Amino acid sequence: MSNQQLITVIGATGTQGGAVARALLADGTFAVRAVTRDATSTRAQALTDLGAEVVEAELTDEDSLRKAFDGAHGAFLVTPFWEHRSPERELTEVRTLIAAARGAQLQRVVWSTLEDTRQAIAADDQRMPVIRDGRGEEYRVPHFDVKGGEADALFAASGLPVTYLLMSFYWDQLLGDLAPQRDEDGTLALHLPVGGAPVAGIASDDIGRIVLRVLQDPSTIGATVPAVSDVLTGEQMAAAFSSVLGEQVAYRPLTPAQFRAFPVPGAEELGNMFQYYADFPESYNGRRDLAAAHAVNPGHLDLTGFLTTHRARLTR
Repeated sequence: MSNQQLITVIGATGTQGGAVARALLADGTFAVRAVTRDATSTRAQALTDLGAEVVEAELTDEDSLRKAFDGAHGAFLVTPFWEHRSPERELTEVRTLIAAARGAQLQRVVWSTLEDTRQAIAADDQRMPVIRDGRGEEYRVPHFDVKGGEADALFAASGLPVTYLLMSFYWDQLLGDLAPQRDEDGTLALHLPVGGAPVAGIASDDIGRIVLRVLQDPSTIGATVPAVSDVLTGEQMAAAFSSVLGEQVAYRPLTPAQFRAFPVPGAEELGNMFQYYADFPESYNGRRDLAAAHAVNPGHLDLTGFLTTHRARLTR
């Protein structure tokens, strides 16, 4: 342990942070300090069992974050936008993370980010609604735009040795609410609102492996590294499901407007996100170079392999 550099992992019981913590622990190059708000949770205990040091901290409490970063070589940073869906709060969290990281003099920082979709979508484009936050700031896809448009600029100005990890659509979401559903005619069908457009995606476990490689390579400081495994159309995703489930799965896409009309929190923003995938693939996919991503993570899971790994969950 004395020869291992310590990496603090924010959000270690979440999808991204959990994948990062597990990948680092499995490799053994780094020691892991896993940060969560509840060190007694089942997921936190699982990380303890794998060898992580689990500590509690709040993203709006600089003192608790300074303690979490104390003695660490580097950190993986991610913000839980979907817990509060507030750009204002996310920026507060980012500023607090930066202040704590600077105070701890971290030598490596990996920041999980996305692009500002407003760079691709004209202000007068009427295809999707504008979403305003409490400050009156206008967004198209807030959880994208606040990172790419504001948080990234804060990191760039911070002087921290940052690598920007550009995230993609999680294949993991296809195991939950977005999994194929049985239609009234008995057909098992995938209903993603992306039309015929290809979508860049990744399995969460591959996120962890990419972060491990980034931390092992100082040349990535200042660079943007795409986290992507495949770029697939809805038809190709449905074909992967068919192969794994042994039943023909149809692709019957919703429209983004239909998705935005669902009576669930965040439906408008998610509908805009899917419309960004569908209508601006040159912006979304164009930022996520497959060859560059595969060079960092050559052993990536394709969608069929990912679904095969989780087949039991799908059949339940």
